[in-house]
Amino acid sequence: MGQQEVSAQENAAEIRRFTRHIMQDMRALEYMLDQKMFETDTMRIGAEQEIFLVDKQFQPSPKAEEVLSLSTNERLVNELTRFNLEINLDPLVLESQCFSTLEKTLNELISEVRSLCHEVDADIVLAGILPTIHAWDLRLENMAPKPRYYSLNDTIMGLKGGLAQYHIRGVDELFFQHDNIMVEGCNTSFQVHFQVTPENFAHFYNIAQLVSAPVLAASANSPVLFGKRLWSETRIALFQQAVDTRSSNLYLRDMSPRVHFGTEWVNETVSEVFQEDIARFRVIMTSDYEDPFNALEKGEVPKLRALQLHNGTVYRWNRACYGISGSQPHLRIENRYLPAGPTVVDEVANSAFWAGLMHGIALKTDDIRPLMDFDDAKSNFIGTARRGLASEVDWIDGKRWRARDLIQNELVDIAAEGLRSRQVNEDDIQRYMGIIRDRVANSQTGAQWQLSSLAAMKRKGGTSRAERLDHLVECMQKRQLDGEPGHTWPLADIEPRAVNTIYGTRVEHFMSTDLFTVREDELVDFVAVLMSWQHIRHVLVEDIEHRLVGLVTHRSILKSLTNFNGVQEDEDIPVSQIMVRDPISVSPEMATIDAVRVMRENNIGALPVVLNGQLVGIITETDFNQLAARLFEDKAKAIQPDSE
Repeated sequence: MGQQEVSAQENAAEIRRFTRHIMQDMRALEYMLDQKMFETDTMRIGAEQEIFLVDKQFQPSPKAEEVLSLSTNERLVNELTRFNLEINLDPLVLESQCFSTLEKTLNELISEVRSLCHEVDADIVLAGILPTIHAWDLRLENMAPKPRYYSLNDTIMGLKGGLAQYHIRGVDELFFQHDNIMVEGCNTSFQVHFQVTPENFAHFYNIAQLVSAPVLAASANSPVLFGKRLWSETRIALFQQAVDTRSSNLYLRDMSPRVHFGTEWVNETVSEVFQEDIARFRVIMTSDYEDPFNALEKGEVPKLRALQLHNGTVYRWNRACYGISGSQPHLRIENRYLPAGPTVVDEVANSAFWAGLMHGIALKTDDIRPLMDFDDAKSNFIGTARRGLASEVDWIDGKRWRARDLIQNELVDIAAEGLRSRQVNEDDIQRYMGIIRDRVANSQTGAQWQLSSLAAMKRKGGTSRAERLDHLVECMQKRQLDGEPGHTWPLADIEPRAVNTIYGTRVEHFMSTDLFTVREDELVDFVAVLMSWQHIRHVLVEDIEHRLVGLVTHRSILKSLTNFNGVQEDEDIPVSQIMVRDPISVSPEMATIDAVRVMRENNIGALPVVLNGQLVGIITETDFNQLAARLFEDKAKAIQPDSE
């Protein structure tokens, strides 16, 4: 969690003053490095657990502030949105039973937070991206009430110079615009910290960059956003685009986004990482600062507030961190790409795999730089984010491996040896490396379980996409409570039943988004043929900017046959002459029962669905007839006497 007492800055003089303090902090850092003031005799791991809050319909629940008001645990803190929270875990020495201790502690804390959530009719789900999150959940009113977040939003959106654009292509394609940084709140992670000495920082940091790809491939858990099947770890693309401040007209320049992998191997010290990020990314936030040399003169450890604040606005996937342990400064590498979930034991296995690889590869080579080009490591990372275990990676042995084979045949054993070199308990090693090995052998990461479950439910038929997503999250939550690792989960299954019935649902749950639309200047005859081909009774009319302008019904087509009976066959009748102009429409977040009422009161058979002025879907009487049939079947089953 970053500093909270901050402000966005456009004041040039204040930015200059703060930049001077960053430079002073850098001089102090280099002085402490030269004087060997950093802790070197202990190696620790730490973690931050981000979580989603959901309601009884498994939608995001913006009740984080209510939960925090009930808590006395200082380790539970805000995240960006009102439906996210973060749990900070105390660091543990990397040895003995540290990973099983981490698992036990994390389970206890999550159980504690879940109990608090239940008091406000909410619950917890661990997911890299919550499959049921929607764009309308990402409103500013759902931002956590912290000055840091509002300042960050104002600054980043100001630098963007307009709406933020998102474009991610996977099995499906997602393209949308948004007016704030709340999209970042779609992501939750399990961030792991790995303490290193100044002398071995460069070596370990380079290894952290190297292993990012296979570790990400084995841990992917974020394949779905807004109902679209995208990357195995969609968080990577989404987060980068969420805080990207580059202008599109600068495409000829080699400008890095503020979320980035890096540009080169580190050669000597941690200073290289900080120097590059200070040089590449302008100051966007300021805060109170201190003269670090005053603290040093007093025999105190300086906090380097200015440097740390700026470092918190640059989001490397492997971030270099400065901290203080007791009376000594220390250095850490923060792994920011591991997703939350699917279970606590999976998260701990992922962190053990990462830490084990760091040490295991360090045992095998003193320097990875001559063995592999940096751009290959970066390419590996993006490739595994896209395709997970099915991706191919270049490796330091000069071979090109399928990620699955590299992990199974090489890396699990290397990680196990690395953990042994730190005297980690053998039972812990076998437990967590066994989870990684079995997960990869089964090809069932959290991401693959989600995709396979959605496909199986779709093949079965009888449910909408939104219902399948709801049930997916319901199953995730249930299995997380059971505590079994994700690779053992059976696929989510769903009967075509009245899931959640009408009550407590929204239009989004039942609307169709696969739309067949026309423009008002198109041919009426084409609309008639379109209805026949696609077996539909309503065709929406939109303009070039996808705004709703009209509706053509099967009834209006039949009526036109009468009205235009005398028209010559070769005369082209435009849609504008028969469509219903400005039809009644609803929003996706409208309660389903209210949409039913609108249709009955207005005696209409279809409702276009509009969001932010644009057409996004349609809901028809057929959808509700099917739901009514399912409700009737459920009621009949409930009252049917036992055959016995």
